[in-house]
Amino acid sequence: MSGRNDKGSREGAIARAQGYFDDGRYLASLRRLVAVPSESQMPDSVDALRRYCTDALSPELDGMGFEATILENPRPNRGPVLLASRIEDSALPTVLIYGHGDVVRGLPEKWRAGLDPWKVVVEGERWYGRGTVDNKGQHLIAIQALRALIEERGRLGFNAKIFVETGEEAGSPGLRDIMRRDAALLSADAFIGLDGPRQATFLPDLKLGARGGVAFDLVVKLRDHAAHSGHWGGVLADPGFILSHALASIVTREGRILVDGWLPANVPPSVREACNNLVLEDVPGTPIPDPGWGEPGMSVTERIFAWTSVIVLSFITGHPDAPTNAVQPEARARLQVRHTVDVKGDDIMPALRRHLDAHGFPEVQIVPVMERDMFSASRTDPDHPWVKAIAASMQRTYGRAPNIIPNSSGSNPSDIFQEELNVPVMWIPNSYAGCNQHGPDEHALAPLLREGLSLMAGIWWDIGEGRVPARGSS
Repeated sequence: MSGRNDKGSREGAIARAQGYFDDGRYLASLRRLVAVPSESQMPDSVDALRRYCTDALSPELDGMGFEATILENPRPNRGPVLLASRIEDSALPTVLIYGHGDVVRGLPEKWRAGLDPWKVVVEGERWYGRGTVDNKGQHLIAIQALRALIEERGRLGFNAKIFVETGEEAGSPGLRDIMRRDAALLSADAFIGLDGPRQATFLPDLKLGARGGVAFDLVVKLRDHAAHSGHWGGVLADPGFILSHALASIVTREGRILVDGWLPANVPPSVREACNNLVLEDVPGTPIPDPGWGEPGMSVTERIFAWTSVIVLSFITGHPDAPTNAVQPEARARLQVRHTVDVKGDDIMPALRRHLDAHGFPEVQIVPVMERDMFSASRTDPDHPWVKAIAASMQRTYGRAPNIIPNSSGSNPSDIFQEELNVPVMWIPNSYAGCNQHGPDEHALAPLLREGLSLMAGIWWDIGEGRVPARGSS
């Protein structure tokens, strides 16, 4: 599909995208997007979420030949989706381009003096503001890189559908319903999302999914009331100790998981290879992995991206803020298991039930928690032709092969798009580990934003030149 006598050049498209950054147009657009307080976690946020789609983001597509529509959320009091499509030829590949316009709570009282979550404040290479990286600044990169391609080539050379939801920070409620209801509108050959931090500021990432998460409470309730410790200590069973021993049966002192059914029976060679080729960066202020913790014989990257982990989110018995001299009636711990597609999320709690019973803890109850704390695993094979094509494009622009990460260590809705669209899912993050996303003083690094514009302009050019699998071949 190459050799179409397109005008312009790949280098010209990249230079145009860089120009948007250098002359201030990218920053001006980002300021308008950040100014909308699109906090999906706040009550009564629907108007702001809709305004983000219609008044803030839609004008960014002016003159680009996209047809924009609002997809209403079937869930009550939830934000809509902006879908903008440019269909040039039904025989060309179609890319669904993802971003989310909602943000977590602004928390203005917690930002340091001189900063405001709804204003972009530039301090050297740091651009502060809620959404500068999560995620307004990132999907703006995709849109402006598309504009650069259209201006340089006169067309895309592929079909593009820009999909910006407004509920990701609240667990994407209604997203799967929208995907099913509007399946014909959303059909595509590949998914490319821009979100999340990179593993290293000096090397781009290509992420291929996410680990799944299952959360639940372990509860030991032995009686209805506490009993005086002097009278009953030593003769009444203590739920805190029982639960502690149950937890110790799940994970060893060195962090190795002991529950049969929680660990992958086999990690695909392509996944192991990708993990062991990853280049990481030590970012000041971020944790350093503890030596000897976790599955023995595995690298840090394999433990993060190819294996199962479990952590104790909370553990309580009695009243820690006001301890009383009493044998407590109940102890409770919340655990979260993160797993890859090699372990079924639906099997996590049944496997634990069998484990606890076999180890003599029938009194430990397993109580599922709300759906928001459960999400499915997903992964596109690192050897998939689309992955190889996009990685090659990134290397062509950057001069070095990107990190290829089998699945993100965090959560994202990859599983919904992979399952409903049946397409390869790829993420290209443009932030870094120290960006403070979800916290006060969220900020982007200007060099990564500019680099993201370059990378995406190169990717869009290469897709339009036919350097990806033809329709129906993948």
